[in-house]
Amino acid sequence: MAAVLAVATAGLLWARRHLLLVSVVGRSMEPTLRSGDRVLARRVPLARIRPGDVVVVVAPARMTAGRPTRPDAAGNPGLLIKRAYAVPGDPVPVDRVPLLRQGGERNVPAGRLVVLGDNPSQSYDSRECGYIAEPDLLGVVVRPRLPAN
Repeated sequence: MAAVLAVATAGLLWARRHLLLVSVVGRSMEPTLRSGDRVLARRVPLARIRPGDVVVVVAPARMTAGRPTRPDAAGNPGLLIKRAYAVPGDPVPVDRVPLLRQGGERNVPAGRLVVLGDNPSQSYDSRECGYIAEPDLLGVVVRPRLPAN
C-alpha cells in the first residue's frame, strides 16, 4: 500500500512540474479553440517550440492610463493561449506585426517569440505587445479541447 501511494505521489508531482491545465477564455483562438475549452500544455523550453505550435504564455502587461496592467481584471497574472508565429532566428514578421519594425532586427532575437491569435480581431498578441520573452513561455498545447468536468 505504501509503495502504491509513493508511486501515485511521485506521478502527481511529475505531472504538476511538467503539465499545465488551462481553460480557454475569450475568442482569440477561434475556430481552433473556443471559450470554455480546456487544454493540456507540456512545459517545454523555447528551443522546442516551432512556428504553428499553440502555446501558453504569461500575459504581458498592457498600458492603461499610463500604468501597466494585466488583461485579467481579477488581478491574476493572466495567461494567453496563442499560436507561435516566429521563433528565434526566424525573419521578423513586420508585415503581420508592424510594432516589431521599431526594433530594427532582421531576425527574431534569441530568447524571444512572436505569437498571434487565430482570430486577429479578438486577440491581444504580439501585434500589441511585441515579443514574448522566454521566461513567459509556459508550455506547448499537447491536448486541445479536453472534456469539461
